[in-house]
Amino acid sequence: MNRENVLHGQVALVTGASRGIGLAIARRLGQMGARVSLCARKKPDLERAASDLRAAEIEVLAVPTDVTRSDEVSHLVAETQRTLGSVDILVNNAGIGIFGPFHIETDENWNSVLDTNLKSAFLTSRAVAPEMIRRKSGHIINISSLAGKSAFANGAIYCASKWGLLGLTGCMAEELRPHGIRVSAICPGSVATEFSPHAGKDPSKMLQPDDVAHAVAALMTQSPGSFISELDIRPTQKP
Repeated sequence: MNRENVLHGQVALVTGASRGIGLAIARRLGQMGARVSLCARKKPDLERAASDLRAAEIEVLAVPTDVTRSDEVSHLVAETQRTLGSVDILVNNAGIGIFGPFHIETDENWNSVLDTNLKSAFLTSRAVAPEMIRRKSGHIINISSLAGKSAFANGAIYCASKWGLLGLTGCMAEELRPHGIRVSAICPGSVATEFSPHAGKDPSKMLQPDDVAHAVAALMTQSPGSFISELDIRPTQKP
């Protein structure tokens, strides 16, 4: 099987795709033959990402979107369907991290993290699910974190969002399996990106965005009769 063209004719929607993990995932899916819809909040960053992918001869649509707002998500999905076609693959990658002692955190920080990391996955999945159900096929991949399984000091809000995302993923998977739709979670450890620096860690020993993109590609190339529900990724050396 030619894995570089295995997604020919399919449409992939990737959130938080202007840089880092999201951009790496979008590039990998495009290299596999998919037409790719990108979204992020900042239009200049999004346009740079789209130009980068187009230079690699990947068909791209870029739609500035706040994925915490249902009206903007509806517009994103409608524009993707109108321009590229029905969404075959949804990768919920958008995420932020705010860290500190839970007892001094603000309502604003709680809402910002939970809305971006958890609510957005609900909104985008809800928007694409009816068409996937009608077509009896589709893939939804939620980029969670090992922080969705392990508690650590000053991580209460972030961990809550990622634990919640794993719970949402599991329930969605059970509901959509009868319709031929696979829903999976990818849980990376620390990833070296400009967006999420990790003080005191050696970036060369950390996971790279392409490692997460590779995991997405693995899920896309599993046999029709299998269903990988969750995939953990760790670096070979502790950073």
